[in-house]
Amino acid sequence: MVIEYVIGMCRRAWGHADATIAALPLESVADIVWWPEEHRRATLQRVLVHTIAETHRHAGHADIVRESIDGSTGYRDGDDIVTAGDLSWWESYREELERVAREAANRS
Repeated sequence: MVIEYVIGMCRRAWGHADATIAALPLESVADIVWWPEEHRRATLQRVLVHTIAETHRHAGHADIVRESIDGSTGYRDGDDIVTAGDLSWWESYREELERVAREAANRS
């Protein structure tokens, strides 16, 4: 029950944020009443940058907690992300990205 409530609240906030970003230019100004008086007036761009920084910071905190629980850090064998060892797949991946970028550039 609690998980569904939290997930629902996050989805509503996400929807509100998406609608706000779609509706307003980045230069739009608002008063963020819970911010200190000297920073209260902020553009949408400033709020978005602030949100990205806060998300990054707290995701890092969550990773530190996870590391302290399971003792693992960094990459592990078998991960679907870049791992130490054989990175030969990276060259073909990079080449594919470059091919797609060139095709897109040629169409414009």
